[in-house]
Amino acid sequence: MTLPPVARQLAVFVAVGLAATACNYVVALAAQRMLGAGPLVAGFIGYLSAVAISYLGNSLITFRRPPLHGPQFVRFMVISLAGLGLNLGLVFLGAHLWRWPLWQALIPVVLLVPLATFTLSKLWAFRDPAGAA
Repeated sequence: MTLPPVARQLAVFVAVGLAATACNYVVALAAQRMLGAGPLVAGFIGYLSAVAISYLGNSLITFRRPPLHGPQFVRFMVISLAGLGLNLGLVFLGAHLWRWPLWQALIPVVLLVPLATFTLSKLWAFRDPAGAA
């Protein structure tokens, strides 16, 4: 039994996301410990490394699109930054306005952000030009 293409893409998208998250974490800690970077700079360096893993992984493996495509990368970055904004907005709502503990405020983040970014990536950033009308 083979998975429908969208199910395969979603599974690979999750795997790439986990790899990018792990990379972000390790690189941010390394930047802090080895380079003496402060938390924000270290976090930004980690984010940049995660973006690279995420873009290349999703381009090559998830959606099987050529990675050296300028407009595709720009669309991907728009989605990435929108996902970051949604992430921070949801945490702000949950933790600050509704006074939830952080673990609870992160629940909508881990459910909604990946779903939104997968959908936008599939339909916009990595869309098949032949299938686009």
